[in-house]
Amino acid sequence: MIQSAFANEPAIRLGFFVGIFAVMALWEVVTPRRPRAVSRWIRWPSNLGVVALNTVLLRILIPIAAVGLALVADERGWGFLNHLGAPDWLAIPLAVVVLDFAIYLQHVMFHAVPVLWRLHRMHHADLDFDVTTGARFHPIEILLSMAIKLAVVAALGPPALAVLIFEVVLNATSMFNHGNVWIPPGADRVLRWIVVTPDMHRVHHSIVPREANSNFGFSLSWWDRLLGTYRAQPADGHQGMTIGIAQFREPRELRLDRMLVQPFRETAGDYPIGGRGGDG
Repeated sequence: MIQSAFANEPAIRLGFFVGIFAVMALWEVVTPRRPRAVSRWIRWPSNLGVVALNTVLLRILIPIAAVGLALVADERGWGFLNHLGAPDWLAIPLAVVVLDFAIYLQHVMFHAVPVLWRLHRMHHADLDFDVTTGARFHPIEILLSMAIKLAVVAALGPPALAVLIFEVVLNATSMFNHGNVWIPPGADRVLRWIVVTPDMHRVHHSIVPREANSNFGFSLSWWDRLLGTYRAQPADGHQGMTIGIAQFREPRELRLDRMLVQPFRETAGDYPIGGRGGDG
């Protein structure tokens, strides 16, 4: 009965992805925050191509999704919340918040460890910043991220509904906070006390290492404020800042084949937290 209720989980997630992507893409056309540096026709085929590749690889290599593991954990009593016997009204919001914190810590780790930064920098090597950047991740990073997520789900024992809510919210907020959209400054100041806004996350995509190593949150903005990684604005302003990293700045690096081999080329550079030009 429980399994059948979540049988449509892939369709639910796909429906939210397509719907939110369409809304954000239209919003970018109507009220863009910055002029485009690179044409959509150059960037979007590769960015969306890697989304399709990642989806196929996850289904083949890690067929048990996080929601499925949560169902198994519930049946077998695995994880802290199942052991605690917490009611759903408490377990669901608590699990969503804990999972979001885990994603924040994972993000910091991918910036701190040079070999992991090599994988994550493909996300940062985009020469522009829009809704498709929010889904541009190297396949190896996606597989590692899923493995970490499964470990957290097994240890936490969250309700399956909480995991589904988290997955949908994470996907939605990633597209939202990477959007090239204008939000009135007053509304942005209020929103970023709770959620990560596009102006807040854009700082994280600055070419300046100290700015790239800030604002790690994806959904909730609390973690950056509480743990000292928050930066309000880029030094050069949102119109003057340069998006990307110092490496891979030629337009040909936006091709899918070049993106996929970026982790194995050049050094880790100056971006890993605490590192200066290490080979990783």
